[in-house]
Amino acid sequence: MRITARSVFVGPSQYAHFPVIRLELDLGVLEQWPTGRLGPQFVDALVAALPELKQHGCSYKEPGGFIRRMQEDEGTWLGHVLEHVAIELQNMAGEDVTFGRTRSIPGRPGVYSVVYEYAQREEGIEAGELALKLLGSLLPEELSAVRGVSESWNWPDARDEFIRFAQKRALGPSTASLVRAAEERNIPWVRLNEQSLVQLGHGKYQQRIQATITGKTPHIAVELASDKEETNKILAGLGLPVPRQILVQHQDRAIEAAKKIGFPVVTKPYNGNHGRGISIGLQTDEEVALGFQAAKEHSRSVIVETFLEGDDHRLLVVNGELVAATKRTPGQVIGDGVHAVAQLVDQVNADPRRGVGHEKVLTRIELDAQADMMLARQELTPESIPEAGRVVPLRSTANLSTGGTATDVTDIIHPDNRDMAVRAIRAIGLDVGGVDFLSKNIAESYREIGGGICEVNAAPGFRMHVAPSEGAPRDVAGPVIDMLFPAGTPSRVPIAAITGTNGKTTTSRMLAHICKMAGYTPGMTSTDGVYIDGQRTIEGDMTGPVSARMVLSDPKIDLAVLETARGGLLRSGMGVRNCNVGAVLNVQADHLGLKGIDTLEQLAEVKRIVVEVAQDCAVLNADDANVLKMSGYTDAKVICYVTMNPDHSLVREHIRAGGRACALEAGVNGQMITLYDKGSHIPLMWTHLVPATLEGKAMHNVQNAMFAAAMAFSLGVSLDAIRQGLRTFDTSFFQAPGRMNVFSEHPFKVILDYGHNAHAVGVMTDLVRRMDVQNRRLVVLAAPGDRRDEDILEIADTVSGKFDAYVLKRDDGLRGRDGDEVPNMLAARLRANGIEDSRIHVIPDEQQAIDSALRMAATGDLLLIFGDALARCWKQITKFNPDGEMSRQAAAQKQVLDSNAAMESWLNRNVDAVLPEFEGVARDERGIVILPEQDD
Repeated sequence: MRITARSVFVGPSQYAHFPVIRLELDLGVLEQWPTGRLGPQFVDALVAALPELKQHGCSYKEPGGFIRRMQEDEGTWLGHVLEHVAIELQNMAGEDVTFGRTRSIPGRPGVYSVVYEYAQREEGIEAGELALKLLGSLLPEELSAVRGVSESWNWPDARDEFIRFAQKRALGPSTASLVRAAEERNIPWVRLNEQSLVQLGHGKYQQRIQATITGKTPHIAVELASDKEETNKILAGLGLPVPRQILVQHQDRAIEAAKKIGFPVVTKPYNGNHGRGISIGLQTDEEVALGFQAAKEHSRSVIVETFLEGDDHRLLVVNGELVAATKRTPGQVIGDGVHAVAQLVDQVNADPRRGVGHEKVLTRIELDAQADMMLARQELTPESIPEAGRVVPLRSTANLSTGGTATDVTDIIHPDNRDMAVRAIRAIGLDVGGVDFLSKNIAESYREIGGGICEVNAAPGFRMHVAPSEGAPRDVAGPVIDMLFPAGTPSRVPIAAITGTNGKTTTSRMLAHICKMAGYTPGMTSTDGVYIDGQRTIEGDMTGPVSARMVLSDPKIDLAVLETARGGLLRSGMGVRNCNVGAVLNVQADHLGLKGIDTLEQLAEVKRIVVEVAQDCAVLNADDANVLKMSGYTDAKVICYVTMNPDHSLVREHIRAGGRACALEAGVNGQMITLYDKGSHIPLMWTHLVPATLEGKAMHNVQNAMFAAAMAFSLGVSLDAIRQGLRTFDTSFFQAPGRMNVFSEHPFKVILDYGHNAHAVGVMTDLVRRMDVQNRRLVVLAAPGDRRDEDILEIADTVSGKFDAYVLKRDDGLRGRDGDEVPNMLAARLRANGIEDSRIHVIPDEQQAIDSALRMAATGDLLLIFGDALARCWKQITKFNPDGEMSRQAAAQKQVLDSNAAMESWLNRNVDAVLPEFEGVARDERGIVILPEQDD
């Protein structure tokens, strides 16, 4: 039994709409050993190792269901068991995960797809590995050869090591409470490091927290709170109750300061936290010396201050209001007359609420040097047996991090003490702060019974308030989130996610451009990089979850356009849990045969994820049957259909029912992009006025413009802004690199495109066939090496007979093919389709192929290049000059051709209106009036 592949999905995927891990598990010989055959001893041993498996309902939907399933006659297979074990291991480490699904993989006997939810990536991965080892260790003796663990492997040790591993990587209690409060308010969050730095919200609306310090916490306030001496002076200057302090750097000065202040005293680090290095109630020079050394371990300077009697209280102030008060009791044991102190400590630490550090509600008590000093004061040792009922303090401070306990006293705190805490935090300037206050009775005013502030904390822990040992838990995280995001304040930016086989990059660029024209600062991911407000910040294929996170973390953006590719969805899932508008442009044969996706229907299921998580609107291509079916899989409030067929019956019924649609309609002046919504008919724009459509000839860009318009409309962008965006977006290399880039500065015209599948190649071929070309049509063609043979041959079929010459090349990346294999396959197919050898030129290297095609092109030709290294291709096209510089004759020819082309185009559009006498005169096959030779 072994894990042969692993995928970690950070967001919505074909398996779930939340983070999951998918394992390919090969059971090997264990395929013949379901739990029914392994016997009851296997099930009993597994339940003994993980008792909480008894609560798993499995398919029976009730506690005990999973155990029942394992105990059935045949039982269940170990892939299914591993799923439940991986989930329970995470539960045991404190994570709340429940989802799992295991299925056999068709055509691969004994191999299973095991999917389970995770909370932390590394912990989830380790849970799968540990589950594999645990199951192997429980196999019967006759299967010892496939156990996969050594005989020395120990489950209790491995379990405890896993828990420590998980807890080290988990968010601390304070940070976790803030994250939960954000989730309750539908505020997105992302962890920015492996510690406690978290971003709340998106883009320009984001706020950050690090533990309980917020992005709004003034730096000077944190510095003041860390300077205990300065804090003491500021508070004393306001008449607040504080002990007398002296700052020292040497042990002898500490003793002198104690004598000056008067015993008993407290020693503590100048800039410590979590109660580390604090010693209280010091009565002698020797104790002061020990206290000084303990404090010195944490700070270069040590504070000696007056010892104030009373219980230790933490008063938590958020945004100028006291939200919780907790009495803290130092770590201690209570004698029973039977057990020694060390045994009593073990009994206390057996409380399941106690753990190491901050990972659990309470912290284990350690018998360390400070405990030895406290015991010595009481004339006890760890081996002493205290009498029944005797309280034996083991800590001088009451911090939970050193084993203390907490009792909520929020409801009984005296108003004077409440006001005192608020004044202290305001005096330091903190938005979130904790006041450590000593008082004999928190219910009485400090003005009457005394007491004092011994410390102000800039990053107060929330653990004692959200999960006190006694008393009611307090929602202290909620007020912090409400401070960062007041009611009515946005935390999210509108998100548009776009997927499809072809056109998604151009559509993404169009939409981002429209939104920029509307006044937004868009962030966009695409196949060639991440763009912030139109400027590329990172180059490369950035269509996965990492790039989505980059955009949403940028503090400048207020809208996100996310091109979402098949590869990223299959590899890691989406980068966002949901989007406002999701669009699927089309599903065409591309990348089939890769990563288990062999059919269009399977590819459609992957791309469907985008609309499954759309909340406001799902924009679907009604002309694509596989996309049209996706309407049944979205919970979006609105479905918007896009169709280029004005007679589409389903769309017609949808419109009549008040639905939203974008349709292409014929008019007197050409074709009109039209919107429908709630019964309204909204003519938007003539297609020939959209530069990216080459006067309406590039139908694929007409469709892309329709999708961009529909999505912008669904995002709330005004109609005028949509029109302005479409009018000002063209297919220049600057705005849309590799997407129908036209270069007309040579005597011939060149179009560069990134088409890399039969559908995209066919679209561009159709465009070239509909363009007015004075001479020949030439093409430079390739196909990605990782496509199936039939896909590569279909590309050749698509262009067969449509061009006068074919230059066949390969992409730079061979993707598993031999050097010249792809161009030779294309050539062979063209020959089989009747193309003469004289028209076929196999030149494998892309740069050489493009250079040859450029030299082959003559005046009036149109050269279509399907490029791979786009920037290099464009530079090669624009810099091409076979003679070193364009000859005067070539330049003159080009000028004449351009003038003639412009005149022909103008006449074609205007001759009937300007020269009505030509109505009915002879025209050529393109509809252009044939003028008499003597006319100018």
